[in-house]
Amino acid sequence: MAEAYIPYSPLNVLKPVAPDIWIADGPEIAMDYLGLKLPFSTRMTVVRLANGDLFVHSPIAPDAGLMDQVAALGPVAHLIAPNSLHYWYVPDWKARFAGAVVHAVPGLAQKAKRPLAVDAVLGDVPPPGWQGEMDQVLIPGGLLTECDFFHHASRTVILTDLIENFEAARVKSPLLRWIMRVSHVTDPDGSAPYDMRMSFWRHRRQLRAGVARMLSWPAERVILAHGRWYDRDGAQQLARAFDWAMR
Repeated sequence: MAEAYIPYSPLNVLKPVAPDIWIADGPEIAMDYLGLKLPFSTRMTVVRLANGDLFVHSPIAPDAGLMDQVAALGPVAHLIAPNSLHYWYVPDWKARFAGAVVHAVPGLAQKAKRPLAVDAVLGDVPPPGWQGEMDQVLIPGGLLTECDFFHHASRTVILTDLIENFEAARVKSPLLRWIMRVSHVTDPDGSAPYDMRMSFWRHRRQLRAGVARMLSWPAERVILAHGRWYDRDGAQQLARAFDWAMR
């Protein structure tokens, strides 16, 4: 099948973001969205903690070369399933890095569509493994629940789906570009898609409280799973993208 996007080449290669933090762009995947099977670009984030342990956020499709690159950075201690959609490849990474602790959002172990052995449940309080180095907030919702992170040393926010920021010039299909535009997920003004926003209605107080915590983080950059990430003006981009949640 032809690719729907011009990829963020090179794929399956660690790319430095700031000291002790890297991203790796992966291949497209198809996800259910508004009743359609839509293609999504993918991205994972790796953080090296002060003790040398690695925090691997939203692992992408397993690739032997990429796993070797990650292993060369240090021991993989934490594998993160940051929301109720981004978990599929965690078991593959666990198979390679058997000593890693699998962290997942609440309820995911029961709802996952493939077996997922969860060692620790993510919440608002960082566990001892990265306490003092990273902050986090849990955003519960109807369509998905997501845990978002802030790496203090690099002043980097690590999100998953609560902001999507697809670059129109990279999208090959006019129909897909239109869907993204009406869904509020087009660069430079990426945000949460409209259906996801509506799914937080019953959880709006928790949403606002969680977003308020994120807006308090002195962010310089914001890493996203889908589309162009923000390498500057992070706090301003968060305030803009989450304006809908704070109204």
